Amino acid sequence: MPVPEKAIAVQEKWTAGGDRGMTRPSRSATIRQIREPGPVSGVPADELGQLDDCELLGMIQSLPRESPLRDTACEVLVNRYRPLVRSCVRRFQNSPEPYEDLLQVGYVGLLKAINNYDPGAGTGLAGYALPCVSGEIKRYFRDKRWQVHVKRSLQELRLAARAASAELSQANGRAPSDAELAERLDISADELREVKQAEMAFQSSSLDAPVTEEGGRASLADLMGADDPQLEQVLDMEAVWKHWRGLPEREQELLLLRFYGNMTQAEIGKHLGISQMHVSRLLADALGYLRERLLTMT
Repeated sequence: MPVPEKAIAVQEKWTAGGDRGMTRPSRSATIRQIREPGPVSGVPADELGQLDDCELLGMIQSLPRESPLRDTACEVLVNRYRPLVRSCVRRFQNSPEPYEDLLQVGYVGLLKAINNYDPGAGTGLAGYALPCVSGEIKRYFRDKRWQVHVKRSLQELRLAARAASAELSQANGRAPSDAELAERLDISADELREVKQAEMAFQSSSLDAPVTEEGGRASLADLMGADDPQLEQVLDMEAVWKHWRGLPEREQELLLLRFYGNMTQAEIGKHLGISQMHVSRLLADALGYLRERLLTMT
């Protein structure tokens, strides 16, 4: 993009001595800490402010990124298009995000538009910047606000469902049924159910949040289930049963009497008509067999 003569004159004047002793933050720092810009001090803001968009954009594209004059030209354009950013942010004023945070995101989109604008596209900067700013805000909601990752098609369908629900409520004087909403969106009942589940993933609640607003001490964490302490035992027994049939019937009976009947070795010996020493030896052989098989499995 050729730089207009008026912009060249301002650039030469500034380069010749206007920036002596002055320091300005780099563009990267400006992006990290974007705030609503105010009057530019210590730089030829008045002269830059008299340039039109094309002249400022030509200066921005011709100067190196570390140039203070380039940063100032960017600030003048950002300051000029503050109303555009605010109008985009106002469309999302009912969202849970703070207004100031959305302004920050909007200014990021505006800076991207300023740096990427191509006059050959046949539209003015305002027409190019508007979708850039709105898109940056929508991208922020899509990628940063969701507490659980949800595919983009569901995110977009969720927005369409909210708009359709508002339209149907206004037309019918009541909240629409699931069938009416699915018909308006031309989706199935299962797809609508997915949309409602996605809505729940947008904003999460703390596990320490109270269950009621009446000052009770119960929290959401109190309502959640805990690990069943018997679960590991069930898994262990399932592994044991896989090798149970490998034991002789007498040793199977002996293990059942010992661990399910809670009988002592002396009581088992009396029940089976064998000595306690014999019971002890059979128990050791049976447990050794099972232990070897279980360790081989792992």
